[in-house]
Amino acid sequence: MAGQIPNNPILDDQVSPGGNSKNYKSAFALLTSLFFMWGFITVVNDPLISAFKKIFDLQAFHAGLVQSAFFIAFFVISLIYFLISTSRGEDPINRLGYKKGMSFSLGVCSLGCFSFYPSALAESYPMFLASLFILASGITLLQICANPYAAIMGSKETASSRLNLAQGFNSLGTTIAPLAASLLIFKVFTNGTEPTLDAISFTYLITGSLFLVLALVVWVADMPAYTNAEKVKGGLAVLQFPQLKWGIGAIFFYVGGEVAIGSWLMPFMENVFGFEPTKAGAYLAFYWGGAMIGRLLGAVSLNTDIEDNKKYPMMAAISVVVFGVIYLITGLDLDANGAIAFVGLEFSEVVFYLLFLVLNYIAFILGKSNAARSLSIFCVVVIALLLIGVFSGESRLALWALLSIGLFNSIMWSNIFTLAIKDLGIYTSQGSSLLVMAIVGGAFIPPLQGLVSDVWGPQLSFLTPIICYAYILFYGLVGHRTKEEIPN
Repeated sequence: MAGQIPNNPILDDQVSPGGNSKNYKSAFALLTSLFFMWGFITVVNDPLISAFKKIFDLQAFHAGLVQSAFFIAFFVISLIYFLISTSRGEDPINRLGYKKGMSFSLGVCSLGCFSFYPSALAESYPMFLASLFILASGITLLQICANPYAAIMGSKETASSRLNLAQGFNSLGTTIAPLAASLLIFKVFTNGTEPTLDAISFTYLITGSLFLVLALVVWVADMPAYTNAEKVKGGLAVLQFPQLKWGIGAIFFYVGGEVAIGSWLMPFMENVFGFEPTKAGAYLAFYWGGAMIGRLLGAVSLNTDIEDNKKYPMMAAISVVVFGVIYLITGLDLDANGAIAFVGLEFSEVVFYLLFLVLNYIAFILGKSNAARSLSIFCVVVIALLLIGVFSGESRLALWALLSIGLFNSIMWSNIFTLAIKDLGIYTSQGSSLLVMAIVGGAFIPPLQGLVSDVWGPQLSFLTPIICYAYILFYGLVGHRTKEEIPN
């Protein structure tokens, strides 16, 4: 079943999955803060690309190595994890426990952030890339723990809904990050008009401190451990599940496409529309904020415990309220005196986004609370938006079509992940490590799009992610089926 707990799990407080104890709810609340933090730190890479491009005078392809260094860690660390689990016949996290695993992962994240300080002192771009690798190693381990943890700490029927809710907080981090990081790197810690290495290192020292605090909080918190000492088969036995095999590719292309679009939206806005970095960062928040809106809607839409007559009004209300929050966040800036001021966008600037917001709501209704069906519909819309963004010239429609893709990326990770780990049983954590390994797509697609941008320009480069979404469409239509669901 989707998000099934490994056989005979040992819970540190004996809270049954799907229970409604206060401890269970508080544990999930703490878990959402972890999703927030890794969402935040991942998207800080986007303004980081623009900053490094200016500081080290890099071409787009070389600046895109920021994402390569970050996301290659997902492949390397997940591969090591998989090899350890298959060679020893036991899953490390099953034995150690998800709680301890998450605390250790947060500590590694903190170490990666703190290593930005010596990298800045050395004024070395390769050292910064190494720091990003360490940071991403912690995020990799955190995802191996936290994603299945969110899926299994409740009933299997609401696994996708629960993971979408947790991913909604992940998207809150990705929404705030572009604006916050842009302000810190380009204004708060910068004396002149250009970003500095000191500004970057100070930003990451603050973030590293937050990771360290979270590591300690998780260590002492009262959370279900979900340990399991049962042996798993060695070798590639986990790949007997077709939904997992095809799901690995779907995660690869989803992360690659999402990160590539997010990475090159800022250069696109700066080069095509002449936006300043902080303004581009504010607009970028609509892309990542759209994912937050969609994931919160997905948490409601895919929740089978909510009746339809309550579900759709609730979704409409969430769309309006969260859009208002994003609008307020993106309107914040620093005035000439360094004080925080609100400069909201004109209605004519966001009218296209509101139209796409309505389209997102309709797509959820057409999805009929079915994870695979919703995934397919959303892929078709994303491909259409990419084509609009490429072929609508230097128009506001092109800009907002690309920014609105976040609305439809929203449920893809959660739906792919829960479909891929369906019926894995004791292989859940091992399968999770392979899915997290596939996040390496974020290391390949962004520089590929950067190469296309160097040759054909930033706007035409957005044709690149269409390949990614074509594969995800296949997974939503056919590739997600289990052995029992495949016609003879």
